[in-house]
Amino acid sequence: MKLLHVDSSILGPHSVSRILSAEIVDQQLRLYPGLEIIYRDLAADPLMHLSPAHIAAFHGAPPNDGAVQSDIANGGRVLDELFAASILVIGAPMYNFAISSQLKAWIDRLVVAGRTFRYTERGVPESLLPKGKKAIIASSRGGSYGQDSPAAFLDHQESYLKAALGFIGITDVTIIRAENIGKGADAREAALAAARGQILALAA
Repeated sequence: MKLLHVDSSILGPHSVSRILSAEIVDQQLRLYPGLEIIYRDLAADPLMHLSPAHIAAFHGAPPNDGAVQSDIANGGRVLDELFAASILVIGAPMYNFAISSQLKAWIDRLVVAGRTFRYTERGVPESLLPKGKKAIIASSRGGSYGQDSPAAFLDHQESYLKAALGFIGITDVTIIRAENIGKGADAREAALAAARGQILALAA
């Protein structure tokens, strides 16, 4: 069995989402000895954002730009990693109420008509992925955006990820959330402690 571990924070060792995603992976390794880990760091090795050259290539026009050629090949590997993995662990900080642009570029390589989904004759999207995949999202936020928060309507991070993954058939999605990490050291530590409790509960 394979686990795909994706990080997207630009904060390196100071990142809460990276800390939590690593701890989630460690916990999954304890649950599933022998689990094979595929790791992708979208901040250290970012995918290019889609461009007219990408779209032209997707429609059969070979790109002249070597960087675009390389990036399209890398996008193919992204899809291979998705198909191979039974478990996805995604480190996803909130930046300005949404996911990072690096993570969005990765999502753009996953939601591909004819590869990960298709429309039925009735126009309903249908997943083309192997059944049974699950995702665990390590979510970090500087403030509070949960359902009971007055700022909940600003959450375009967790809601977007669940929608995008669900669209391609990954509906077993667990959120490990650390909120209010931008409100001082004590709040950050409290958020980490709460998230670690959520990680322990995954084994229950």
